[in-house]
Amino acid sequence: MILASCGSSNEDVVAPANLDGAVEKANLTLGFIKLTDMAPLAIAKEKGFFAEEGLNVTLEPQANWKVLLDGVIGGQLDGAHMLAGQPIAATIGYGTKADLIAPLSLDLNGNAITVSNKVWEMIKDDLPQENGKPKHPISASALKPVVASFEEQGKPFKMGMVFPVSTHNYELRYWLAAGGLNPGFYTPGDVGGLVDADVQLSVTPPPQMPATLEAGTIEGYCVGEPWNQAAVFKKIGVPVITDHQIWNDNPEKVFGLREDFAEKNPATTAAVLRAIIKAQKWLDEDGGKNRPEAVEILARPNYVGADAEVIAASMTGKFTFEPGDTRDAPGFNIFFDKYAGYPFYSDAIWYLTQMRRWGQIAEDQTDEWYVQQAKSIYRPDLYLAAANSLAEEGVIAASDIPETDGFKGEQSGFIDGIIFDGSQPNAYLAKFKIGLQKGQTVTAAGVK
Repeated sequence: MILASCGSSNEDVVAPANLDGAVEKANLTLGFIKLTDMAPLAIAKEKGFFAEEGLNVTLEPQANWKVLLDGVIGGQLDGAHMLAGQPIAATIGYGTKADLIAPLSLDLNGNAITVSNKVWEMIKDDLPQENGKPKHPISASALKPVVASFEEQGKPFKMGMVFPVSTHNYELRYWLAAGGLNPGFYTPGDVGGLVDADVQLSVTPPPQMPATLEAGTIEGYCVGEPWNQAAVFKKIGVPVITDHQIWNDNPEKVFGLREDFAEKNPATTAAVLRAIIKAQKWLDEDGGKNRPEAVEILARPNYVGADAEVIAASMTGKFTFEPGDTRDAPGFNIFFDKYAGYPFYSDAIWYLTQMRRWGQIAEDQTDEWYVQQAKSIYRPDLYLAAANSLAEEGVIAASDIPETDGFKGEQSGFIDGIIFDGSQPNAYLAKFKIGLQKGQTVTAAGVK
């Protein structure tokens, strides 16, 4: 669990790399997807933090998460803005097998779930009201009559998410299940996850979400910003819940790279992490005074390429659910505060529990297995080497680094009220009414 912050100690980490040497590889190519939460990479580039560390970094947008993952594994990319589930899934061999690591978490929160105007019209009059507006958080139980109506018409109710091992998939599934709707299970080797599904989920790249919604291919989606606000500005959809209302201060993206790259290039890896940590601090310092400049940078076509107004709608402490309903959301994007950059083992374990819950991990595993996997992928030793060096130089405060064993302890803040303790993953899984229970497996015929 997290202890009082006064520097860092961690019995499980290996000795930090020697940071005194010159970087082994000065010219790097890093990948990203056009989302607001790639901001630490853009800021590290544009504010000169990479250059300060002796690095010449090229940032390359990728077409989708699969292309990005393949680029890192194949070596075309030296590292990337990644879905937290990607290095985890690759390491355990779900989808693609590769030894990837996550030495830094890029941010907390940042996603939302949006429904089409048609669905919003079907549910809004029945929602509880508060001060003349829908009371939040909105439960997925509001969708039950809509799903039933689609079923009566012989049509599946479809929603989009960005990748089978994305936070968005697990958040959307978590929200649906908490509202009593089954989002479906995965059979071994299957990436559809449609077994026993009340709501069918499919993959759409983030920038394409609004167009896919507008075309009627899906009736809603879970995605990162600015693609929920884009639906508001286009007047084609309404966000109904943000991910910090599903799990307050949830981990989102990570900086991912190959394990062998970090081993062969320890000084380079440390330099990259130092630059990103500087950028994270810049993004959150002084109550977010730099966010307007960050919005201008992200709006450029070589980064997110959306209108600055759309990006600012979620990145500057507000979030618009529909025209006339803009609410304070000071924690919607967190990059540095609340130890956002530290790669907690318990965060990795949460992703692993959701993989097991929905059948991506086909069989039961011991608690020890979950912990071992987390420690092989999330690398606080590398984070601490970089962060402690910055603290020694006075760039960040010692109190900005958690003193921790890598576990957050018991965590609340979930929409269903269930408590998560990363040290007891199987006990956590047993708490869910919808999801695989101990001993259960999935076949095409259903759960058995």
